[in-house]
Amino acid sequence: MRKNVKKSICILLSLIMTASLTACGGNAVAQADIDPDTPIEEVTFPLAETKELSFITNAPARTEQDPNKRTIFRRMEEQTNVHVDWTCFVSDQFGDKKNLALAQFGALPDGLFVAAMGDYDLLRYAKQGIIIPLENLIDKYMPNLQAVFEKYPEYRVMCTAPDGHIYSFPWIEQLGAGKEAIQAIGDIPYINKKWLDYLGLEVPKTTAELENVLIAFRDHAEELQQEFDITGSVIPMSFIINNGDQDPAILINGFGQGYGDTGDHFAVTDEGKVIYTSVQEGYKEGIIWLHHLVEENLVDPEAFTQDWSTYVAKGKNHRYGLCFTWDIANIDNYDDYVMLPALAGPDGLVNITRQNGSETSGFDRGRCVLTSNCRDTALAAAWIDQMYAPIQSAQNNWGTYGEEGTANIFEMSTNDKGEPMLKHMDLGDNSPVEIRENQSVNGPLAILNDYYGVYVTEPDDAKWRLDNMHATYLEDMNSKYVFPNVFMSMEDTNRVSQLDTDIKKYAEQMKASWILNGGIEKEWDAYLQKMEEYGLSEYLAIKQKYFDAYLASLAEEETK
Repeated sequence: MRKNVKKSICILLSLIMTASLTACGGNAVAQADIDPDTPIEEVTFPLAETKELSFITNAPARTEQDPNKRTIFRRMEEQTNVHVDWTCFVSDQFGDKKNLALAQFGALPDGLFVAAMGDYDLLRYAKQGIIIPLENLIDKYMPNLQAVFEKYPEYRVMCTAPDGHIYSFPWIEQLGAGKEAIQAIGDIPYINKKWLDYLGLEVPKTTAELENVLIAFRDHAEELQQEFDITGSVIPMSFIINNGDQDPAILINGFGQGYGDTGDHFAVTDEGKVIYTSVQEGYKEGIIWLHHLVEENLVDPEAFTQDWSTYVAKGKNHRYGLCFTWDIANIDNYDDYVMLPALAGPDGLVNITRQNGSETSGFDRGRCVLTSNCRDTALAAAWIDQMYAPIQSAQNNWGTYGEEGTANIFEMSTNDKGEPMLKHMDLGDNSPVEIRENQSVNGPLAILNDYYGVYVTEPDDAKWRLDNMHATYLEDMNSKYVFPNVFMSMEDTNRVSQLDTDIKKYAEQMKASWILNGGIEKEWDAYLQKMEEYGLSEYLAIKQKYFDAYLASLAEEETK
């Protein structure tokens, strides 16, 4: 009998321990935390009595490290009567500091305002019970974010994990939409119009014409150097290979079927098939042509080894005939360069393959989270929802107005209806980046296209880029789809990460080698075989599964 009693006690203790562990590490969060019954009027701002929340965030080292001293948060406290106890880490140390903070399960803050969490982080911390589901809180206490989701249901789809939960509040920045989104093209080729005019040349429209222009730059290098007082030798074309916006891949879109290459090497056909760009025949033909340009001494020899600082330094000395980047002002200046249009290839094909994820403009899924230690989730959700108010979002993203003794990003003005509107100020010689870092607070926010001219003016540099992109590239963006920002399961996220490590590394290694040294014709079949051995077919199958699921979920959300 005593043995049976002991056995029963052991079983009971085991069950208690299991339940305890599940509560800490198995995503078993109290229902009251994720679906509170707090009346809406109790979280209407400003609160009758001051309440407190605690958040982790980060800020650049040279800026104010106490968020409560920033004008944006001082105003927020006045408007809401919510005091925030901040733990602020220096930005370049945030990754490690954040992980250490989250490891202290019993001492978690209410949330992470700037969470910087990837998909794997969100799923892992949710499974461990460290962060909580948010969809009920969004539906009950967050009308500003709900309004964004209702207008653009794709954002709710992208925020929803494979298990049906939403674990984070997003950052959204629209500047154009669809084919007119500012993110549609990153690696824009800028050609030196001043040199073209001096040599009596037109802006090239075909790959053959571009080659002839680059040859003219090469052959008239001394004249250009003397005429424009260039420090250093003239460089017909420069880039940074496999470096995102600085890569020359956009030049080869006119070859084969016109997919060229993208930053992540994926594209989607108009039939909805996910493909890997760097195993297409057109890619091979384009690489052969780029190697030919190297053989003709038209390419900067350092293009395969240089870093960003070297690339920019040569640009600031006005040495480039053609270069690639997001914004030419980062390399040289707006006056001397124009965007090179989509080039027709040898068979006359003209196409621009848009960047993946660009259909929904700027989007970061894991920007802000709430932890299982948050005991007033209704208040936390309602406070975070203030960040999605249009005028507040603009300030969080760019900076604010009315700070004395310093330059401001905005001045408070009015729109055509006489309503409040933030107007971007002329910053003169002040650095926009420095002002933005000093004033903005980042975090969760949403800036939609229809806010411009109503709640905030469009940034001048963004407008310049959008207007020129529209005029130069829009009619040649022929593809129906881009690969969306999908939310994969933890298992698939892990597997994709493993596959991508080998596949992308090998593809980019061979790309650089072939452009510089040649040899793609002889090595192509062995390359394709090696890509298969690295698991390319499996990789594409996983991507296809999520592309199809995304379209299905979006269609379902749009019918609600």
